[in-house]
Amino acid sequence: MQLGRVIGQVVCSVKDPQIAGVPIYVVQMVNERLKPVGKPFAAVDHLRCSGPGDLVWLCFKRDAAIALGDKAPVDAAILGFVDEVSLEREPGGAIEVQQGSA
Repeated sequence: MQLGRVIGQVVCSVKDPQIAGVPIYVVQMVNERLKPVGKPFAAVDHLRCSGPGDLVWLCFKRDAAIALGDKAPVDAAILGFVDEVSLEREPGGAIEVQQGSA
């Protein structure tokens, strides 16, 4: 599982028939503190209800294809929403909570 934030939408005039009707979004990977990491990329929205600003969890490569029926030509898929991320700064220490909403 990887965390990402939806930052935009991709508009296609032609898609592979196996992903027709499935939205494609631009996603920015984030770390456990919800800070941007790496370059944005395109991911199909298996949920069909994500939108800009949503914190989501994703899978990649073969797992992404399996999420869409094992035949879709995809490398990244949005599989769920994240409400919050809880971090323990040290074992038995205080817990830091990061909210998922933008």
